[in-house]
Order: sequence, then structure tokens, then C-alpha cells
Amino acid sequence: MGTLLKYQPYPAYRPSGVEWLGEIPAHWEIKRLKYVAALNPSASEARKLKPDTEVSFVPMESVGEYGGLDLSVTKEISDVAGGYTYFGDGDVLIAKITPCFENGKGSLAEGLINGVAFGTTELHVLRCEPGFDKRFALYLTLTDAFRKLGEAEMYGAGGQKRVPELFVTNLKHPIPPLPEQRGIAAFLDRETARIDALVARKERLIELLQEKRTALITRAVTRGLDPDAPLKDSGVEWLGEIPAHWEVKPIHSLARSGYKTFTDGDWIETPYIRDSGVRLIQTGNIGVGNYKEQGYRYIDDQTFNSFRCTEVIPGDVLICRLADPVGRACLAPNLGCRMITSVDVCIMKTADEINSAFVVYTLSADTYLAWLSAICRGGTRDRVSRSMLGAIRVAIPPLMEQQAIAASLDQETAKLDSLVARVREAIERLRELRGALISAAVTGRIDVREEAGCK
Repeated sequence: MGTLLKYQPYPAYRPSGVEWLGEIPAHWEIKRLKYVAALNPSASEARKLKPDTEVSFVPMESVGEYGGLDLSVTKEISDVAGGYTYFGDGDVLIAKITPCFENGKGSLAEGLINGVAFGTTELHVLRCEPGFDKRFALYLTLTDAFRKLGEAEMYGAGGQKRVPELFVTNLKHPIPPLPEQRGIAAFLDRETARIDALVARKERLIELLQEKRTALITRAVTRGLDPDAPLKDSGVEWLGEIPAHWEVKPIHSLARSGYKTFTDGDWIETPYIRDSGVRLIQTGNIGVGNYKEQGYRYIDDQTFNSFRCTEVIPGDVLICRLADPVGRACLAPNLGCRMITSVDVCIMKTADEINSAFVVYTLSADTYLAWLSAICRGGTRDRVSRSMLGAIRVAIPPLMEQQAIAASLDQETAKLDSLVARVREAIERLRELRGALISAAVTGRIDVREEAGCK
């Protein structure tokens, strides 16, 4: 990347003898990791601790991508010593199962309670020998090359593929002298922190833009576009005051005559999934006001007919009954193929006097989502019933006003969405730079000794 051009290469290189590496700095050595680190140390080291000793507990969700470790959970050693992965302060953690490995989950264990932790069995633990710097080792395991090479060595099937121990122990990698390792790690600590700070600021900007988008939608679907319109009490807690000429109606009254208010999707089990055919829209595809393209699952015509599935038509209102947040909705997209929905995704076909886009915007208002989440409070798998959803009262203006509000929101939200997309692209470029910088530094493509103060 262009930003890396400001760094000079080393003055002299030599062939590494490793195909994926090419040349390395002349004074660096090629070593297998098993000669500079031990893999997966024995939990017998922790036997000196009393059974009621408190230690850190690290499930996979507590392991960050490209560094970071959540140490908020602790347990007594007697509860975890038998069935979890052991590690200590200074060990390097590498997620070994797909997709965590490919996504860069890994960290340096620091600040553990009593210096000890037990965690998910889906971790490899790298313990560095005295001549191998732990932070340099961490960055080595975060490189694109390490992840790609490890991915190629995975064994197992589907979501249970894992990186074997032999890949880690036998990997050949260039290793500089210890002072240089420490200098490179310090340089990367500083530079990645700068990049991470930039990413954090841009992520905060996205949050502010999304808050503005939500506030814009909420005001439009509860107050309309005319700031001077006389208001009345809606009689609905989450709505508050609404324009005096608007009506309050339950959602079930917005459905087209002759159709159920909501047609729930179908429970499609894995054996029926195909690579092409009728597209299955799942709960993860339903965003707050937008369709999210993620995952491509299909069923064939025979399954469609045998299950008597309801076909989705572009423009139908799709509502997710599942939490996170419950009640989110979007318009059915035109994907260029036949579509159905999975269980917990309702299909709603609106009446002629109801604008579908206006309904989706109404179900995207933050006050509606907050109120619905409150009445469905509980576990993360909570769902709203179809009868409860249908009974929810919303504010409905005349059709022409619905259309005008939806058109205005289409225009304004598109501007905000475009800004968010540009910020996301900038974040992706920063993350690519971060990865490229780490890879270039730990493989000797760039000479950072002067910047690191070790030259």
C-alpha cells in the first residue's frame, strides 16, 4: 500500500528457502516455531494453586480479533481445571476453529487473575522461549500469511474445521535478533494504536450518522413533514402526540383484505438446503429498515411445494419476530429469483390504502423498537407473538401523505447511508493498512529499526 512506501527496505537480503516468503533480511534466521516456543503448556502448572483460587475464564467471545481480551469473567480453579484450555500471563492465544481463526481471533494474555486463566478448548496457546519476544510472536500470528497458510492446513468438515498443532509448531518463519524483535513489536504497538484510534473515531461517526437517521425516521412517522401541523394525543404510550388528522390503527388492520395479517416463514432444516433454487430469507437478513445481504441459502422446487411455502413478492413487508432488536422490518428486495422466508420472519402484504415503505419506516422508529423490546424483555431468543405484533397501534396518515413521507425519507436516508458507506470504506482501508504494516514489519519487507529506536 502507498503508505508503506515511506519505509525503506533492509540494506541486504538473502533467499529464505521458504516458497511463500521469498527473500528475508540477511541477518535474520529462518526457524520453525517449535524451536522458539512451546505449544499448549500443561495445566499441571496450576496444581500448586488451591482449588478455591480465583482465575480468569475466557470463552471464545472474550477473545478479540487482532488482539484484545475480555477478562471480566472469573471462576474458581476447581470449576475449570478439568475441561478447558490452560494458559498464563505472557502466553499468545490463537483461535483454532473456523471461522474464528480466519477472522484473526487471537491475543496476548496479560493481567490474568493470579496470573492464570482457563478458556475455550478452541485455542492454541503459544509460550515463547527466552529468545522469542511474546509481542513479536503475537504480531506474527496475526499476519495474513499465517492465517492463509493455517487455513490451508485445516482439517474437519464444515463449521468444525480446525488448525492442527503441527501447522503451528512446524511453521517456518523469519526471526530477527531479540532486540530487533522487541523494537518491531514496539513500533507496531505504536502504529497500530494510531490506526485503531482513527478507526474508533470513524466508527463513532457512523454511530452519530445512524442516530441521526433513526431520529429523522422517528420524527417523520410520528409528526409528519409539516412542523406546523396541529397535534393531538395519540393515546399510545410510545407514539405521544401525532398530527390531528392522522388515525391510530392496529398493525393487523393494515393488511390486504383476503390475506392473513402475518404469514410466518417455514422451518427449513439443513438437509433441505441447496446451492441454488428458491432463496431463503432468514432473520439475519432483516435489518432495521433495510435488507442485509448475508448468506446464500436456497431450497429446491420440490421442497417449496411439499412444505407449501408462501412465496415472497418484492415490496412485501418482512418483519422479524426475534430479538436483537425484536420487530425490525424491511421491504422484500428483488433478488432476481423466487423467495421465501424462514421461521420467525413474517410476511405482510399491505392494503391498497397503505404504503408498504411507510409501514417499514414506522417499524424502524426508535421509540417503537424500544417499547417493543421492553414488553418482550428477557433472553436473547425472545420473540414477539404474531397476535401481540398485530395488536400494536401505529399512527397512519392519509395515503398521499404516507407516500410523501416515505419518498422524503428515502431521499434523506439515502444521503446518510451514502456517508456511512464511505466511512465504512475508509475503515476497511485503515484495517487493510494495519494488516499490511504488520505483515511487512514481521517478515522484514520494511526496515523499521530507526523508527523503533533499535538501529
